[in-house]
Amino acid sequence: MNETSQKGPNEKYCSECGAIIRSKAEICPKCGVRQLPPPFSFNLGPMTPNGRNRIVAIIFAILLGSFGIHKFYLGLTGWGVVYLLFCWSGVPAIVGIIEGVLMLVMTDEEFTNRFG
Repeated sequence: MNETSQKGPNEKYCSECGAIIRSKAEICPKCGVRQLPPPFSFNLGPMTPNGRNRIVAIIFAILLGSFGIHKFYLGLTGWGVVYLLFCWSGVPAIVGIIEGVLMLVMTDEEFTNRFG
């Protein structure tokens, strides 16, 4: 692969030489260095192209929905501010739980189409 190519969805950069390699590669074919997984890495399921995870959004919505943390996480900053302004009323907490349940029944594809 040439150095000007873009990294694809199933690829990663070598930790030593920076070459584009398969995401599941254990050894870089270019420089031969073993690729170690990042420390404390958790696999919570698929991520959207912009780095958001459905499970994390669900947890934020159910536990911290009254403060709009899930809205900030999903990139909806305006709605996050609205949730913060009305957090004293308790309404955002109820809406956050409802949104968390709605994201729970969503498929990964629907989540990616809506928030990715």
